[in-house]
Amino acid sequence: MSARHFVVVGYDAAELLDIACVVSALESANVQGASPYYKVRFVTPGGRPIDCGPTVTLHTSETLERVTGPIDTLLVSGGIGSEDAAANRLLLAHIRRLARESRRVASVCTGAMILAAAGLLDDRRATTHWRWADQIAARHPNVHVDPNPIFIRDGNVYTSAGVTSALDLTLALIEEDHGPDLARTVARQLVVYLQRPGNQAQMSMFTAPPSPANSLVKRVVDYITAHPDADLTAATLATNAGVSERHLTRLFLKHLGQPPGKFVRLARTEAAAHLLTSTTLPMPAIATRSGFGTPETLRQAFIDCYGIPPSQYRLTQSRITPRATGSHP
Repeated sequence: MSARHFVVVGYDAAELLDIACVVSALESANVQGASPYYKVRFVTPGGRPIDCGPTVTLHTSETLERVTGPIDTLLVSGGIGSEDAAANRLLLAHIRRLARESRRVASVCTGAMILAAAGLLDDRRATTHWRWADQIAARHPNVHVDPNPIFIRDGNVYTSAGVTSALDLTLALIEEDHGPDLARTVARQLVVYLQRPGNQAQMSMFTAPPSPANSLVKRVVDYITAHPDADLTAATLATNAGVSERHLTRLFLKHLGQPPGKFVRLARTEAAAHLLTSTTLPMPAIATRSGFGTPETLRQAFIDCYGIPPSQYRLTQSRITPRATGSHP
């Protein structure tokens, strides 16, 4: 079996983690076999060193302009330098040239900005870091930008979200190439606790609370996330907050971009996800504690949010080892 030719493209002010996550995962895969699975090449324009921040400079002897195909995978990293890279016509020309000679093309984070500028995302669904999704969508109306998933595959083009999602994408590519056993081995080697499915949401509502400028909305949100099994109808929440249901809905739409009912459903789904990965509770108990009432209602909400049923989520994401399960019935 010959090694797959994997080319990682960097440029000045690229994000170090975008590059390191990919290269480290591939090199970790290489040491697991009798012969390397991947021939990894890190290339830059002119083969020049690139600054990845004020304290780190990456060196390579590999020159973007001299790379030729056939290539198995071409991956473009992201970073704060991606806007300048996306405006560099010569760099874009070489990205287009190499894409034509590649079996698949991928980007990490704002590397999607470069692929979009090269015309490689036209009429495709793509993702990027949630903070830059609107900007890319506005600049490239032919690209169907979805800011929610960790990574997306559309045909032979893969795009991923911000920074450490590079590791999720690379593990998925390894699994696609060589099966789940190697991907799990690499994940363990890198001490990656959870191998997240690509359609898992980028941001948890628990790490992205509403602006504290509106204390009423924050109060209601705090109550919802702390009591997912309570009566959380919009009418009840409005009564408890001392406002009309209509006014509460206006506030939620203004500060969260969604009505109370939708926020409650997402909060309950995340509460269920936490219970699935941190406990051994049976599905009916999880449905009750997270406010869904029945396993079937939980299942439908979970599929709507994550694209997979809760049983599969628990199987792939659980932090409870078999030994721990036995000692904590």
